[in-house]
Amino acid sequence: MTGEPTSLAAGASGDTRPQRVAFALMIAVFALLPLAVYPVFLMKVMCFALFACAFNLLIGFGGLLSFGHAMFLGTAGYASAHAAKVWGFSPELAIVFATGCAALLGLLTGLLAIRRQGIYFAMITLALAQMVFFFYVQAPFTGGEDGIQAVPRGRLFGLVDLGSAGAMYPLVFVIFVGGFLVIWRAVNSPFGQVLKAIRENEARATSLGYDVDRYKLLAYLLSATLSGLAGATKALVFQLASLTDVYWTMSGEVVLMTLLGGMGTLFGPVVGAAIIITMQNYLAQIGAWVTVVQGAIFVVCVMAFRRGVVGEIAHWLRKPL
Repeated sequence: MTGEPTSLAAGASGDTRPQRVAFALMIAVFALLPLAVYPVFLMKVMCFALFACAFNLLIGFGGLLSFGHAMFLGTAGYASAHAAKVWGFSPELAIVFATGCAALLGLLTGLLAIRRQGIYFAMITLALAQMVFFFYVQAPFTGGEDGIQAVPRGRLFGLVDLGSAGAMYPLVFVIFVGGFLVIWRAVNSPFGQVLKAIRENEARATSLGYDVDRYKLLAYLLSATLSGLAGATKALVFQLASLTDVYWTMSGEVVLMTLLGGMGTLFGPVVGAAIIITMQNYLAQIGAWVTVVQGAIFVVCVMAFRRGVVGEIAHWLRKPL
């Protein structure tokens, strides 16, 4: 056992050059696209990309399928909107407060859900998320089906007015990059290697002396916290918090984003989120048929690109992305 952490640390380092190139490309795309694409659309993509990356940390690297991740996105959205509109919090405090609320919810639900595995874990997270959803339907501070509207973006650190999309974009960009780097660091660390070991063979990880439940709880908590960060930011971007973000279909969407982009890859969820949000935005005129198109693309992806878009590219290049 004494040599195990050292070997894990060595395995965590690996060849990250392809990842660094992909990261630089991603940064360049999000930095330059506002010159040609509507910034609010790009901010939505980044919020959902962070949400999908957080979900992928749990399922792609920890092997835990959650059907209730929308409760963290929606909870943070409501907390951020309420804190900014009713309590008059500045945007940075509203985001921090809302992210903390998501983390607390993640801790409470994680202590219950982590005790089970496989489909039982998935069903428990779904049940907990539905309980949270019905609470928000009845809670007076959420505004019910109307949601919390006209949320003020405020002034960042009391200096920068975030009223315009141009001023809001750098903040969302920094939050997205920061959250992505946290996930990157977690994955390429001994902690991430233990998570992969648990995903591949939980019994063997236990036999090696690792506290499997503790590692899974930490992964669940980190995933919930970053999902909350995405939800808090999204509420300020759209100046709205609604039941849509906490409904079970949102949990389904993040699963689709992750699988479409490439589960277990760092950049796959970003690509998957960009594809899904682009379809929803530019195919909105066909109404409910958008879901049919999404379903067809999902079937094609599962049949022809089982590793997802980025997963197939990485397999072709034989490099980890």
